[in-house]
Amino acid sequence: MKLSRKIALVASVASVGAITAVLPMTASNAAAACAAAWSSTAVYVKDNSASQNGHNYTAKWWTQNESPATHSGQWDVWIDNGTCGGTTPPPTDPTTPPPTTGTKMASAPYVYPGWGNPPAPSTVVSATGIKSFTMAFVLASGGCNPAWDGESGLTGGVHANYINQIRAAGADVIPSISGWQGNKLGPNCSTPEALAGAYQKVINAFGLKAIDIDIENTDEFENTTVQDRILTALKIIKTNNPSVKTIVTFGTTPSGPSYYGTRLIQQAKALGSNIDIFTQMPFDFGGGSDMYTATVNATEGLKNTLKSTFGYTDAQAYSHMGISGMNGLSDQQEVTSVDTWTRIRDYAKNKGLSRFTFWAVNRDRGCAGGGVVSDCSGIAQDNWAFTRVSAGF
Repeated sequence: MKLSRKIALVASVASVGAITAVLPMTASNAAAACAAAWSSTAVYVKDNSASQNGHNYTAKWWTQNESPATHSGQWDVWIDNGTCGGTTPPPTDPTTPPPTTGTKMASAPYVYPGWGNPPAPSTVVSATGIKSFTMAFVLASGGCNPAWDGESGLTGGVHANYINQIRAAGADVIPSISGWQGNKLGPNCSTPEALAGAYQKVINAFGLKAIDIDIENTDEFENTTVQDRILTALKIIKTNNPSVKTIVTFGTTPSGPSYYGTRLIQQAKALGSNIDIFTQMPFDFGGGSDMYTATVNATEGLKNTLKSTFGYTDAQAYSHMGISGMNGLSDQQEVTSVDTWTRIRDYAKNKGLSRFTFWAVNRDRGCAGGGVVSDCSGIAQDNWAFTRVSAGF
């Protein structure tokens, strides 16, 4: 097993009955005043309203140039709220950008209970003030069934106990599904519906507010069929769980998304996946990188890709972005010091990014000259220094 964060797990179920519910259409109300008229050039985000042909509509997620009259089916972007009449408010200037979606989350560094001398959550929380963890990894067991590490089910084991400890310490958890290696849900679940069923099992098991799909390697990230299956499954998840934030995490070049990263983003738009946060992993660039500069350049490249794909402003693009670094030594001997990580955090905070994390809390202990190992960073540092910096995000 590689020592980096490149370990991935995904899950699914054969039965998808739990995901068949759809958002109900609200009852027609002829007395309601019409919202501002829909404009093909305006950008609308979740809960924005518009009217067209005597009907009011509400957006379920980001949209532009998708007519409410023809995009209000059960899987589409608009909710038809019924007929409207009376005085119509003046239309919103379509050149005025809508507010950002407010997706910012508390920093949630990765922790892995099955590896690297996992620390007691209460110790880390009390020492750093961290409010959330991302827990690795949910994989597939016996086909399209979600299980921690692909072998221990979801509840009743070490991981579920660790989640209980995290919550008892006053923090929360985001399970990470997939990763670099292992038997993953994306390839093992034969349809988007089955894959969504697996994701739903994880959400239901722990009452989640967010899920992280860590899409890596040739079996998921570089497999276009599986990429599309994951994105379609996340569309189903978002439709059935509108309050659950969906995160996709993937590798990057020093200048921004690779071919497959760009494709992932463009397909998310084409399929209407409504992803909340696109998170890049700016490390393993081949060694010797200035990790602050490389991280900033990769992040700015992601911003530009999101802008060109979705029509976002800078602020909107940043609000849909995250950084997932590797503390201390990376697999390729790149060095991210505590000072560098602090500068990266300040950049992410100032730009309004929504997610900030690193691999991993298990490694957030000093061992100068220790190399790339599972239970320390390979550099001189105080215990939990990277987590403490991250908590300031």
